Amino acid sequence: MDATRSAQARAKTRVLLATARRDCDTIANVAYTPENWMSQRIAAKITGVAGYVPPRVVTNADLEKIVDTTDEWIRTRTGIRERHYADPGVASSQLGTEAAKKLLAAKGVKAEEIDMIVVATVTPDMLFPATACLIQDRLGAKKAWGFDLSAACSGFAYALTVGAQFVGSGAHKKVLVIGADVMTSILDFKDRATCVLFGDGAGAVLLEPAASDAEGIIDFAHDIDGSGGCNLYMPAGGSLNPPSHETVDKRMHYVHQEGQQVFKYAVRRQAELACQMLERNGLSSRDLALVVPHQANLRIIRAMQERLGVDDS
Repeated sequence: MDATRSAQARAKTRVLLATARRDCDTIANVAYTPENWMSQRIAAKITGVAGYVPPRVVTNADLEKIVDTTDEWIRTRTGIRERHYADPGVASSQLGTEAAKKLLAAKGVKAEEIDMIVVATVTPDMLFPATACLIQDRLGAKKAWGFDLSAACSGFAYALTVGAQFVGSGAHKKVLVIGADVMTSILDFKDRATCVLFGDGAGAVLLEPAASDAEGIIDFAHDIDGSGGCNLYMPAGGSLNPPSHETVDKRMHYVHQEGQQVFKYAVRRQAELACQMLERNGLSSRDLALVVPHQANLRIIRAMQERLGVDDS
């Protein structure tokens, strides 16, 4: 093959793309080029949503009894009044399974129809097997493969983006995206700055191909700054500081957080990314019907809301 033909082959690699239709699947032999790739993609749509929280409710008044805090202190700084706690022995996979079961039942979808499971969690049942594997087994989703994604507060948003790529590429038709955490398993109840913020629970969505380009997930924007890792982390339990008598004594297996640093970064970058994404899609905040932040601190939500120019109506 001469140089010209070789260059053409590299620029125009032929692939098989599955184009989802409402009535049937059509396999088209399409020439892939960077210019036509986005036009070939299938929009992924959230077709179902479900959640599960353990029954035990813990109020701010309950926390007043075990840590130096007050209901007023918690509400004015976070907006949180109550949270749900899992009982000892209840793991993230169990919460995730319950959320997924509710979702499948509401949608009338059989577990065997699921192609893929992505689970966002920082409190897996164990390091391996993945929590996604445990949920797959409990659901009986025998045809699904899956994995865990660890990104702390942003985990579900990242997992949603990942799942959407598999639907958008035509690789899968039904992808389960689950966020599940038993945060109480890594909370230090002597640290009032962190233990009041978190609870336990799970949420699940089903991603499927959209019927048209007029609906579905149209864009995403994510951001990390690894230099801020020391502001929100769990020091021990990994390869750097494996579990030992010393790490336990030093309370290194709990969440450590510099609240002010996390607050400043979250407010600034959430608003900046939201504005950037609206602008590149030819939209403004006036076009938004609903904004769903990925976390529950009311002060962060209000600050982001003000910068974005979105009111409660």
